Amino acid sequence: MRIAKDDVDVRMQIPGAVIRQHMNFGDATGLGKISCEYFTLSAGVDTTALFQGLESNSCQSPHWGFVLRGQLTTTDNHGFQETVHANDLFYWPPGHNVRVDADAEIIMFSPQHEHSIVINHMIEKTGG
Repeated sequence: MRIAKDDVDVRMQIPGAVIRQHMNFGDATGLGKISCEYFTLSAGVDTTALFQGLESNSCQSPHWGFVLRGQLTTTDNHGFQETVHANDLFYWPPGHNVRVDADAEIIMFSPQHEHSIVINHMIEKTGG
């Protein structure tokens, strides 16, 4: 799910502050500790090869985040694609791969246990 900042409902606006809220953006029930992540990614990065060997050959961690700059496209396990751009909030459910379309920086919040499994797998795949 993606939504542009300007499409998020303004709930309150006063001098010096605008409060926007989009309800039901994802469910964190039972996910335990959350990690915050800041990724800097170059155009052309594609996680498809990095996620080989994980369940369904895809990331099985959900992510909630914000695109600071750039453009990324996710593909879920059913082949559905969605593109997020600078200033978009996003939710990526488990079962996705990511392709970086334009140099990007993103902030994500993820269940720490699930995403650590994915990150450790990528480290092992790259020898890094």
